[in-house]
Amino acid sequence: MSRHALRRDPRGHWLLLVLFLPVVTAALLFEGWTNHEVDAARYKAPCTTPIPRAADNGDPVLRLDGNKVETASMPARTAALTFNGGPDPVWTPRILDLLRDRHAKATFFVYGSQATRHPELIRRIHAEGHEIGSYTYTGGDLGVASPIRSQLELSLTQTALAGTAGVNTGLLRLPHTKAADTMCGKEWTAAQRSAEQGYLLVATDHKSRKPSQGVIRQFSHTDLGYHEAEQLLRNRNVKKFTTVTGGLGQQSSMTTVTAAERLRGEGLIWARTLGRFFTEGMAWALGIAGGLGVLRLLMLVLFARVHMRRLQRFRPGSPWLREVNEPVTVLVPAHNEEAGIEATVRSLLASTHPYLQVIVIDDGSTDRTAQIAEGVRDPRVTVVRQPNTGKPGALNTGLGYARHDIVVMVDADTVFEPDALFRLIQPLAHPAIGAVSGNTKVGNRTKLLGRWQHLEYVFGFNLDRRMFEVLECMPTVPGAIGAFRRDALMGIGGVSDDTLAEDTDLTMALWRAGWRVVYEESAIAWTEVPGSLGQLWRQRYRWCYGTLQSMWKHRRAVLEVGPAGRFGRRGLSYLALFQIALPLFAPVVDVFFLYGVFFRDPAQAVGVWLGFMAVQMVTAAYALKLDHERMRELWALPLQLFVYRQLLYLVIIQSVVTAMLGNRLKWQRMRRSGTADEYLLSEPVQRRSLLPK
Repeated sequence: MSRHALRRDPRGHWLLLVLFLPVVTAALLFEGWTNHEVDAARYKAPCTTPIPRAADNGDPVLRLDGNKVETASMPARTAALTFNGGPDPVWTPRILDLLRDRHAKATFFVYGSQATRHPELIRRIHAEGHEIGSYTYTGGDLGVASPIRSQLELSLTQTALAGTAGVNTGLLRLPHTKAADTMCGKEWTAAQRSAEQGYLLVATDHKSRKPSQGVIRQFSHTDLGYHEAEQLLRNRNVKKFTTVTGGLGQQSSMTTVTAAERLRGEGLIWARTLGRFFTEGMAWALGIAGGLGVLRLLMLVLFARVHMRRLQRFRPGSPWLREVNEPVTVLVPAHNEEAGIEATVRSLLASTHPYLQVIVIDDGSTDRTAQIAEGVRDPRVTVVRQPNTGKPGALNTGLGYARHDIVVMVDADTVFEPDALFRLIQPLAHPAIGAVSGNTKVGNRTKLLGRWQHLEYVFGFNLDRRMFEVLECMPTVPGAIGAFRRDALMGIGGVSDDTLAEDTDLTMALWRAGWRVVYEESAIAWTEVPGSLGQLWRQRYRWCYGTLQSMWKHRRAVLEVGPAGRFGRRGLSYLALFQIALPLFAPVVDVFFLYGVFFRDPAQAVGVWLGFMAVQMVTAAYALKLDHERMRELWALPLQLFVYRQLLYLVIIQSVVTAMLGNRLKWQRMRRSGTADEYLLSEPVQRRSLLPK
């Protein structure tokens, strides 16, 4: 049994994900609510009816009890300085310094949201004897707010004050109002609802009222507000600068809260802090994901173009130095592959390169894999049976039977085109090249899931390989089709089972041993891809986890010199940025897209999404052209975003969590149906004629 089966797949992180997603959603929605992007109430409705006559006497303080209205104002030569909004980290401390120097007291009507951001300023306001009132949580207009927002605007402010200063307040100033007569129309209804909760409503006196008559003045936490307050404090006609309740001769409106209320307030502060940190982090993640995505697309197109120009001048590895016609050993490891093994072997035997030794290593199959392979009556085919040891063990067994210096490794679900083997080994004419990656195409692409994987193979894998060819940092020779020098394989100790991605591990080891690895796009093999989401999940989970293992195993390559150093600094960096970091950040783009559609500017969100999709479509079209594929396949690309890519994102997340937990992942095997040549069989007669009989 493979040592990778020592521990079960981790499950606990799924519970964390289930718990994390609602928290993430709640944080984003609450931040949007605070910014009036969700359930907005930013603007005041036009007045349709005046305030009641009993309230319209110019007094700025109102107490409402049902239909009963009581009003009050400051006594003569008394001024109540009030400051709206804030606290502000720049101007609130300066205002407090000014009041302290003038031995004056004031009333601060604060935003609850700002109180949670700057709790130290709320504590200072309270400690220096000033009065605190509510200006609602976000400054939302209560006249147009929904019942839920109206309730939360008031209750959250009280909770914020409880957590910051340990008090609640009985004073309220309605946002977007000044003098009492501006509380008209829907504002008066909001005032009545607030009064039912015990609030004393505080407006301001008209500018025409002289300070010597007694006034309530409101100022902002700005440079203008500071200087206006300073000017009033110099007025010699005012003897007393005090709070609203102090000027009315009443007890303070602030009351001490219970320990439970204070604890809830502190919880709100922490939640607000974490929510703001998270949303700011998401904004950074959005920028990183967008930047990496665009950078990757540009790199793929640029280096693919460079690769094509090179091909027009000379082949990779300069195979025109000579034609490679040496005999080849083909290793076909197989475990329960009865559905496709015969098609694989017969496609190899039909190759235009006749000098073959085909070794089928039956790795403990419980089906008819070995019997079917033995039924192919050809002296070039050898079937070796062994107990199940895993793919690396099967390949190493095959290496022991290999008689030739060139070794080709083939998956048992792969169908070779007739000239693929000959083309694949041609770059080995160059003595510095130790391995060659072929061009893998999806055979079972008639259904939507197969089409998605076909696009990924062409747009992602094969376009990536062109870039890796130019940068000399090919990280993986795929197990489906790859050619190797036998002495290079033996020099690194054969195929290691240290990781689950034995092909990636093997390729990286060759680079570190000083060999070059290239890509031969004309060597085409058709492979069977997963036909269900469950199979796809298991396959990609193993690939991604194995890649992480291989990157960690060969991490020291970044410090080495020569081919190993080039591979380490270029290849490993690319994998870390674009195959690990980018998928981890990419879901943020989708989250912000949905948020923008529902709560911000739908046209802008859709426009950005369409723009990015257009860039992807153009890049994918270029990739299809390079691979001589039909453009009609592009219609399936936009649909990838809704299921396929989300699944791949989750695969990356699970793989990273698995690696961080140190778990060993068991081998995942796909159930084959023998459909590697499904697409070829559906092609026109001239294409089918290339198939092996």
